[in-house]
Amino acid sequence: MKLYDYELSGNCYKIRLMLSILRVGYETQTIDFYPGAEHKSDWFLEINPLGQLPVIEDEGRVLRDAQAILTYLAVKHDNSSQWYPASEPARLGEVAQWLAFADGITGTASAARLHDGLFYDLDVEAARKGAHRLFRILDEHLWFAEQQGQDWICSGDHPTIADIACFPYVALSEEGGISRQDYPAIRRWMDRVKRIRGFVGMSGVFPASPAADGSAQTAA
Repeated sequence: MKLYDYELSGNCYKIRLMLSILRVGYETQTIDFYPGAEHKSDWFLEINPLGQLPVIEDEGRVLRDAQAILTYLAVKHDNSSQWYPASEPARLGEVAQWLAFADGITGTASAARLHDGLFYDLDVEAARKGAHRLFRILDEHLWFAEQQGQDWICSGDHPTIADIACFPYVALSEEGGISRQDYPAIRRWMDRVKRIRGFVGMSGVFPASPAADGSAQTAA
């Protein structure tokens, strides 16, 4: 498997994280996203006409879109079907709706980060406002889940790809001027994610928890 990757991309990171949790080996082809804009080059557009990362190549198949790749990896490599509960319609519906929610986080929190870090020309205040609206929804959802003894975004006692999809740009939000101070349930959930066995941090941004080396509360 080959991952077309950019180290500072939250969407690429969620694929690296899932691969680590599932213990799947892969090779990386680094793309000069900034400042080289290699993702818009002719050769890359032949791989992904949308000019976006991440992309994987696996057994002759090319797959784009982070949420689609997470789904593919979970179905192919998780024999327990815990990360993508395909045989449980209710939980699967929950996963699908939170994957869509993760796209909303990308469109707001990630956009603000691109503005502040890579000088993208966009309405950063609208992006931050949108991110806070989504964070309030997620924080309230997680708080009520905790009252029912649940640790994860979707019901059940095991995390799903919805947690992996939502985590990166929440964890990176302060790089876009979006504080998590008012979202205690989100902060507790982030700590739980960092304790998943196989968790890897994002270089220079957030390290792995010491508990993620095998004493984690959740196995892949």
